[in-house]
Amino acid sequence: MARAKGEEPKLDMTPMIDCVFQLLIFFIISLKPEDVIAHLDVNRPQSDAAAPQNQKTDLLQIGVYENGYTLNDRQVSYGSLEKMMARLADVSKTQTVVIKCALESPHRMLVEVLDLCSKLGLKNLSVMSM
Repeated sequence: MARAKGEEPKLDMTPMIDCVFQLLIFFIISLKPEDVIAHLDVNRPQSDAAAPQNQKTDLLQIGVYENGYTLNDRQVSYGSLEKMMARLADVSKTQTVVIKCALESPHRMLVEVLDLCSKLGLKNLSVMSM
């Protein structure tokens, strides 16, 4: 018996290409880029052996709120904050200044405090939100 000759079977490539594109999209979306910041080398300062260990740390806490400022948890106006900071900066310019900002405080108020610290020569600044 002779086989009937007909069309040769064809392999449809469209579903295969669709599958490859879906896999490509899946791998692109699920790829997690390496966190570059996690691999940065940080050189921490070593402790100063000559410094006395029981030395009191100078710390100023400035609060920036929606309705005003605080200096070491006392409510003050900007004018009195400026005068007090000038007197404290004359005592020591190496003291640490921690600026705590409320979330609802205007950015302008934080910039004013940072400008004041810069004008007075205070360089050990820490800004945090609360």
